[in-house]
Amino acid sequence: MADNYLEKQFDKAFGTKKVVKHIGHTLDELLTKNRSTRGYDKNFVVTRDRLEKIVTVAQKCPSGRNQQVLRFRLVTKDSGADKVLPLIKMGAALPELHLPFPGTEPESFIVVCSTKAPDPMVYFDLGIVSQSILLRATEMGLNGLIMAAFNKAKLTEVLALPYEPVAVIAIGKSIEKFRLKEIGEGDSHSYYREEDGTHVVPKLGLKDLII
Repeated sequence: MADNYLEKQFDKAFGTKKVVKHIGHTLDELLTKNRSTRGYDKNFVVTRDRLEKIVTVAQKCPSGRNQQVLRFRLVTKDSGADKVLPLIKMGAALPELHLPFPGTEPESFIVVCSTKAPDPMVYFDLGIVSQSILLRATEMGLNGLIMAAFNKAKLTEVLALPYEPVAVIAIGKSIEKFRLKEIGEGDSHSYYREEDGTHVVPKLGLKDLII
């Protein structure tokens, strides 16, 4: 009798479909929870240890030509966050709200720098690493915001950065509510706030994404 006789008989009776058990968060869950956050809980302190754990994802991310040109300055409440805050812009599509609201400002940042002049390949790496950073933060119960709108010269000066900053990522515990809304190709892509403060993020449906 073949060693796998019983297995074959089981498959005949019940089929060969395997049940996959997910441990922890699924990718869909992380992507859904990973929303750009502009309001944070000031009572939750993001330590340097947490930021270091988040940045470890950069060691595993792909890199164009494997150049690995990105470097990271970790900024906490005790190491210069108050210097970074005045130099960034948040919520450009909602200028009337003057985000972040007083008392909800982020107090920790990951400043992403490049050891070479930015080019398409650098920005390719930047996108991959920045998204991975936010997914790790989300996995840890945190949230964040990737910003390209900041005073590059002043930031380089106040943090004494040895390389050019290409992005600033705020990290913290969100106090905001989010909702994804499916839209069509011709609808507005601008995010907005509902009366109760829920942040609504329009996203194209699958039928419009596939060509």
